[in-house]
Amino acid sequence: MPITSSPRAGATGAMPWRALLALAAAVFLSITIEMLPTGLLPEMSADLGVGAPLVGLLVSVFAFTVVVTSTPLTALLKRMPRRTLITIVLVVLGLSTAASALVPEYGQLVAFRIVGGVAHGLFWALVGAYPARLVAERHLGRAVSVVLGGGTLALIAGVPLATALGQAVGWRWAFGVVAALTLAGAVVVRAVLPADASTAASGEVAERGTDTTATATAATAILAGRRGMRGVVAVSVVTAVVMIGQYAALTYVAPLLTDVVGASSAAVAPLLFASGLAGAVGLLVAGSPIARDSVRALVGAMLLLAVALLVIAAEPGLWPAIIAYTVWGFAFGAVPPLLQTRLLQAAPPERRDAASALYTTAFNVGIGGGALVGAVLFEAVGVGAVPVAYAVLLVVAMLVMVRTSRAERARTRVVEA
Repeated sequence: MPITSSPRAGATGAMPWRALLALAAAVFLSITIEMLPTGLLPEMSADLGVGAPLVGLLVSVFAFTVVVTSTPLTALLKRMPRRTLITIVLVVLGLSTAASALVPEYGQLVAFRIVGGVAHGLFWALVGAYPARLVAERHLGRAVSVVLGGGTLALIAGVPLATALGQAVGWRWAFGVVAALTLAGAVVVRAVLPADASTAASGEVAERGTDTTATATAATAILAGRRGMRGVVAVSVVTAVVMIGQYAALTYVAPLLTDVVGASSAAVAPLLFASGLAGAVGLLVAGSPIARDSVRALVGAMLLLAVALLVIAAEPGLWPAIIAYTVWGFAFGAVPPLLQTRLLQAAPPERRDAASALYTTAFNVGIGGGALVGAVLFEAVGVGAVPVAYAVLLVVAMLVMVRTSRAERARTRVVEA
């Protein structure tokens, strides 16, 4: 019998590992699909007869489609059962990727990437909120880290393996294989996730009796009225600010490593891999008891990240800069799961899907806007200014997070009084 998000699982403290791992695998495939063109620019450019920059825009098309469609589609489909919807979305994502492998010309490929972007955005709105449906509140950070670990693994292994496959047998085969895996993933998700999402947390309340349930319901109503979506908006703003800085730097990470850090061109790939491994460690820390207080953990991670960036910008020499770059990977690895955890804690339970959609939109605004900011800085003052600008954005994000947290605590004291 599969482990699901039954109330008893949450109440006894058990983690629904099969459901969480199925979602992590779906995240792995979704991120791999999003980033597939980045490693296959030359092959796709030559086959489609367009320049490499146009192939690179396929990632931007994907991201900005998410920005435009994620929130309204989540609202439109809010009454559809979550398991059914997430399965359909994965099927659409798989079929659009399969169609991308078969199209003869660039314009058609753009059209199918738009379809995939629509599915990707809705998928992330759903999967971001899903851990709260599977586990009790005390396990939320750990569950989010497990699910988002699929994205980290996609960047460490999924995209490089798909790139190697595409270089060996053609980019169309790489798209086709990932598409087939995504369709298989949809079948697994359908089989493993619960028929409908009664949350583990609600099961935990149910075991304490109807009086406690009534009290919890009343408390939830008070919290929903008190917080509304203010905390969600704050987390989304912080997400957009941080991701603008991150993707401004990632877009130009190769010249940053060679011109600022001082590494050779041959060292870029190993350094990227080392940063990815460090990010995986950061992800594990984000899901540990160390990060139980999501606000403090977020501020700590962003502060460490800002220090690492400033060390790199100071050009202290090769090895200190490499260490700082690895610390950057570690610190950033903890940021997305902590942001997602904080989002789910801030959102009223009945609005978590909508909150996750807003978060997904903010994340993709950061992806698209970061590349633009990086380009402007690169042209105006050089690549060395990018880590400094990122550090400044992190200070802004920390101030927003601290101010919002203090305001929320003050409102809580008023309500309790």
